[in-house]
Amino acid sequence: MVNYRYLGKSGFKVTEITYGNWVTHASQVENDAAIATVHKALDLGITSFDTADTYANTAAEVVLGEALKGQRRESLEIFTKVYWPIGPKGANDRGLSRKHIHDGINGSLQRLGVDYVDLYQAHRYDYETPLEETMQAFADIVRQGKALYIGVSEWTAEQLREGHALAKQLGFQLVSNQPQYSALWRVIEGKVVPTSEELGMSQIVWSPMAQGVLSGKYLPGQPVPAGSRATDEKSGATFIKRFLDDDVLAAVQKLKPLAEQAGLTMPQLAIAWVLQNPNVAAALVGASRPEQLEDNVKASGVTLDADLMAAIDEALAPVAVTDPEETYSVSPATRP
Repeated sequence: MVNYRYLGKSGFKVTEITYGNWVTHASQVENDAAIATVHKALDLGITSFDTADTYANTAAEVVLGEALKGQRRESLEIFTKVYWPIGPKGANDRGLSRKHIHDGINGSLQRLGVDYVDLYQAHRYDYETPLEETMQAFADIVRQGKALYIGVSEWTAEQLREGHALAKQLGFQLVSNQPQYSALWRVIEGKVVPTSEELGMSQIVWSPMAQGVLSGKYLPGQPVPAGSRATDEKSGATFIKRFLDDDVLAAVQKLKPLAEQAGLTMPQLAIAWVLQNPNVAAALVGASRPEQLEDNVKASGVTLDADLMAAIDEALAPVAVTDPEETYSVSPATRP
């Protein structure tokens, strides 16, 4: 079964392997297959599920809600997000204004078929809305019982600090940040993680397998596998391009004997690696087939010894991205 970890400095626990449906539901796989995969996640002990209103332009929330129908609500941890354009994508169908947050939470609850979400997250930082307005809207949602906890996604260390201070003044707390993090993409380690530790916030990390590159299936000098994520624009092909460099792929191949020595598959090694960071509460995994989850959950509870961690660092050091300045380029300067 999957282990639990506390989310930030709170009493709320989430499964350290959390199911995310960014590029699968209502996009990459048919609904019946998506529902079967969610049910497999439940069977394997995953009770935490992450989605967002923008995934498949709200349709992914509908599929997740359908998949979780009939489950005991109190036994689930459901996360969703607000910020990116949705629906007809009008002037107020985006951002973190009071109006869009209000409309966003109500729409998400309806699509998910629940009375509340456990974690409601600002999907990016909105430079066009005063932070005070955004945090007040989140405070109201917490008081209304529509969300129990508030988190953010891909905020910089300074934004986390400012948001956390305002939340405290308004009587609630920011408990989490959801950034990209993997053995190839380590930009949060320099500033975001130390700041989060100071503030009592956790990371819920996405792409722990670097969009599948750390699975080892992409080989240097070879065409990308047919049907893989790199061939499908709906499934994150634009995100994976940064890792499809022969030097990166060659470095990743050096991890295969390390994984074998540890008795792990390459995906298990990648997920276990991010979970060695004590500030990481959960690693988000997606799956188009139930058997993928069977492999992934075996990374829960795995401890990688110091020598293995050092060997992974040595193999990937020439190609891993570590510059903390990269965190400042994630949120758009203006609303998309």
